[in-house]
Amino acid sequence: MLHDFFDGKELCKNINPYEAVAYGVAIMAENLSGETTKIVKEMMVYDVTPLSLGVQTKGDIMTVVIRRNTPIPAKISTILFTIVDNQSSGRIPVYQGERSKFTNNYLLGSFVVSGIPPAPKGVSVISVCFEIDDHGILTLTAKIVSTGMTEKLTVTNYGGILSKQEVDKMMKDAEKFKLEDQQFKRKAQAYNGLDDGIHYLREKIRSNDVPPKDLNNMHYALAEMMQWLSQGRVAEVEEIERRMKYLVNLVCRFIFPN
Repeated sequence: MLHDFFDGKELCKNINPYEAVAYGVAIMAENLSGETTKIVKEMMVYDVTPLSLGVQTKGDIMTVVIRRNTPIPAKISTILFTIVDNQSSGRIPVYQGERSKFTNNYLLGSFVVSGIPPAPKGVSVISVCFEIDDHGILTLTAKIVSTGMTEKLTVTNYGGILSKQEVDKMMKDAEKFKLEDQQFKRKAQAYNGLDDGIHYLREKIRSNDVPPKDLNNMHYALAEMMQWLSQGRVAEVEEIERRMKYLVNLVCRFIFPN
């Protein structure tokens, strides 16, 4: 596995692995104590995330925020949007793992963000920050950008929740089902794009920002797309992408009539 990870380079086998671990633990202990010798100062030892960390997003996708092997401490943020009109709250499940579908990863916990001001789908913005400190404590902060209201979730020793054997199995499964996961993500993103396109078309009609001569055509296209989308999850990804291209061309004709 290491041979493949380093692009086929020959590994040095002269180092005793148990001694390497012992040296690393000793160096980290001295760094944490605040008393470092000159030799230790010249050496760099990083603790890293054993698996990727992320949140469940629209379409059952595991959206990665902190990638596997990221040096600790770490602090990275991502942006989430409301997925329905006038959404007032939302649960944010937090996972670790390497699979595209959230159910194939390990749930660390979840928290609810409430008090989101009423607004059309996709308008309200929630900033989610993942922060891991030197002691491996994971703190998640979700902030409603328009109001400043925040919610927090803390996961202590998240890196030790899964055993080495469990982490290894998750890595092997990620490689085993790599093509299947890529296909799932491609289909989920295509479905999400089509759903967002339909929402945009509906909002254009509601705002009366459509020439009367085009209104009937838009009503017909919207009704047809919404009916198909209700059953679209069983369709092949190529069909979803074909309908997405049709919708994009339709919207472009309305926006750029000439």
